[in-house]
Amino acid sequence: MRRVQMHMQAWQHLLQGFIMTPCTRLLVKMNSRRHCHSFQSTNVGDNKYTTHDGPLSGIRVIDLTRILAGPFATMVLGDFGAEIIKVERPDKGDETRSWGPPFLGTESCYFLSVNRNKKSIAVNLKHPEGVSVMHDLAKCSDVLIENYIPGVLDRLGLGYDKLKVVAPHLVYCTISGYGSSGPYHNRPGYDVMAASVGGLLGVTGPEGGEPCKVGVAMTDLTTGLYAHGAIMAALLDRQKTGCGQKVDCSLLATQISCMVNLASNFLNGGKEAKKWGTAHESIVPYQAFPTNDGCLTVGALSNKQFSALCQTIGLENLLQDERFSTNALRVTNRVALISALSQTFQQKSTKEWLAILDGCSFPYAPINSISQAFSDPQVIHDQMIQIIEHPSIGEIKQVAPAVSFSSSLNKIRTAPPVLGQHTRYVLLDILQYSVEKVEELKKQGVIYGA
Repeated sequence: MRRVQMHMQAWQHLLQGFIMTPCTRLLVKMNSRRHCHSFQSTNVGDNKYTTHDGPLSGIRVIDLTRILAGPFATMVLGDFGAEIIKVERPDKGDETRSWGPPFLGTESCYFLSVNRNKKSIAVNLKHPEGVSVMHDLAKCSDVLIENYIPGVLDRLGLGYDKLKVVAPHLVYCTISGYGSSGPYHNRPGYDVMAASVGGLLGVTGPEGGEPCKVGVAMTDLTTGLYAHGAIMAALLDRQKTGCGQKVDCSLLATQISCMVNLASNFLNGGKEAKKWGTAHESIVPYQAFPTNDGCLTVGALSNKQFSALCQTIGLENLLQDERFSTNALRVTNRVALISALSQTFQQKSTKEWLAILDGCSFPYAPINSISQAFSDPQVIHDQMIQIIEHPSIGEIKQVAPAVSFSSSLNKIRTAPPVLGQHTRYVLLDILQYSVEKVEELKKQGVIYGA
């Protein structure tokens, strides 16, 4: 019986080899080639990429994105240890390199904010040889992420339908303003436009005032986070199927999904949203209050917290007022309650109130300027400012990654690259082109920086 079982196991193993999908066979082949580059320690100038240098160590990402949403997504993947190869135009690179002032040397502070942990290669994608370089790179990479206007890369021979034939294991993520189809798909997509169509600007700003955009491009950034999470999910799925797939992300779809409770209030309750300033539509109090030298935010999300707030700031009489006995009544009688709280908070400085509120069970916080935010004790404790050496500028400051792992690295390894800094390395070491071929590509104007 045991001999029969052994024969059965041998036949099953042989059969699995025959039915292995073409995607799986190519993935195994590509992995053997890719891992010889991405898992070994490699010196690139003063930069060193080491084995197990983060949870995504060994994953190679082709970054065909510019501006913010895409570069933010690839930066997060790079912080996690993925090897990010940023492909830029030879003439000027990512548009944000020139988005200043302020500048540090020749680089804009904008570009420096979202392009660390990347290698830059400069390739002319309009040249047939440039497209050939990208095909070769796709064969030994795991992910491609792009944010061109839909259809542009298809016309260049770098769309998903083309690359899935060349590299069926590739996870191909596209970020656009309005999606790859539909009445708006050809429109240029930028954060404030998607936030306008998606309703965010219409609910942001002072009550009764003009619409306001959020201080930073949150629609772009959230789309980048959606893209990074979707790429991770597609990589996990590839472990089961052996095949890559296309992932579509758009600023508008992201913005609509992020309307959360306001969307539900409308879809299920028929309630149109409006601007509330810093206040909350369904919770009172939950907003900013002026002090005698600034502002702070205070919230009471339950009767218990409201009781604690009133006792702490010396307004116990409000607890006897039936108008404020439940949150629903506090919402109904918002104007009277906020007036009483505002008069009290204006009597002391922000620093005095923070001392009084210290240790309270309800949420509170000062409204900081950007300089105050970076000098905040908690921000300092979390080491959210890190200094790194840039190849042409010298020391630059970077905002640290937002999450940490108990046994993996999520860190800033290398500074944002100068344009084309790693072209020669990628072509010679990863693609294993000959020196003669690289020189010929340079002579033809296909590449820059080699």
